[in-house]
Amino acid sequence: MDGVDVALIETDGEASVTAGATGFLPYSDADRHVLRAALGDAVHLDDRQARPGSLAAAESMIMQRHVEAVEAFLSAHKTDRRSIDLVGFHGQTVLHRPEQRLTVQLGDGAALAQALRITVAYDFRAADVEAGGQGAPLVPVYHQALAAAAGLADPVVVINVGGVANLTFIQQGCDPAACDTGPGNALLDDLMLARTGSAMDSDGAAAASGRIDEAVLNALLSAPYFDKPLPKSLDRNDFSNVAAAGLSTEDAAATLTAFTAASIAKAFVHLPAPPKLAVICGGGTHNPVLMRELEHRLPCPVVSAASLGWSGDAVEAQAFAYLAVRRRKNLPITFPATTGVARPLEGGVIAEI
Repeated sequence: MDGVDVALIETDGEASVTAGATGFLPYSDADRHVLRAALGDAVHLDDRQARPGSLAAAESMIMQRHVEAVEAFLSAHKTDRRSIDLVGFHGQTVLHRPEQRLTVQLGDGAALAQALRITVAYDFRAADVEAGGQGAPLVPVYHQALAAAAGLADPVVVINVGGVANLTFIQQGCDPAACDTGPGNALLDDLMLARTGSAMDSDGAAAASGRIDEAVLNALLSAPYFDKPLPKSLDRNDFSNVAAAGLSTEDAAATLTAFTAASIAKAFVHLPAPPKLAVICGGGTHNPVLMRELEHRLPCPVVSAASLGWSGDAVEAQAFAYLAVRRRKNLPITFPATTGVARPLEGGVIAEI
């Protein structure tokens, strides 16, 4: 909900990955209003192609912002578009119900390809969901490539804290294992927007001033989802901050931040082996209170992606570039231990120019 990330990589879609420049185009307050309305209107969808209510306007806005983001990136880095072989485009998830074999991402990859005059790979989740998989998370195979390139001793986990947090377990000689662990920044962002009008708890300031309500935290952690084995996935709206409604803004922020960290810790009991290291990436790395909570609650050392030379904010953008190349080469992007699909499965659609 914060904006469009752009990242340039050179890769063979396997072990070779060289990261290049990155960019970011923030959404305006008006854009975020459109997206929030689209999330509300998507709740009752049963057709992934339908665009009722505000969904059509949101899809149009998303497409325009992605075009603007790529064009600004190419201009800023003096990059000839003819040097770009492929764009990986995820789109904006507004509904994710794999149990109904339904996942909806706003964004027309074919239209984006025509606007950019660059071939686009998109719609990465649908094939997995149609085959009975969870359709998420999709980035584990890229996390595995990054860990191998960094020479990390296994087993290791890579944790991405976005709106929903997800975890990849990596062990040499095995396909990655993964799951959505629980709410990442979503509940805290929603709380801050409702209470203060701010889009997030900047620098964890509200949480740092508050106190964790252990009763509320334990109630949140009692959700049956946390007892399910891997793999498993979530919709952004599967959890709510209603349990924290009676708390002050500061105490609610502290409690919800602890909930994100504690829910990640609960996923560790389902891993195939104890990890030796946890690497944190995504927007959550900018919240020092969350990082301290993770260091306190996880049973292994914790480092930020930036400390390994990775671009923590751009890892997911890089991942979809990587997945686009795997689509081009007909390599699998999801696996039984990442999404529950029956066999390693290719995913995505190519829109040629």
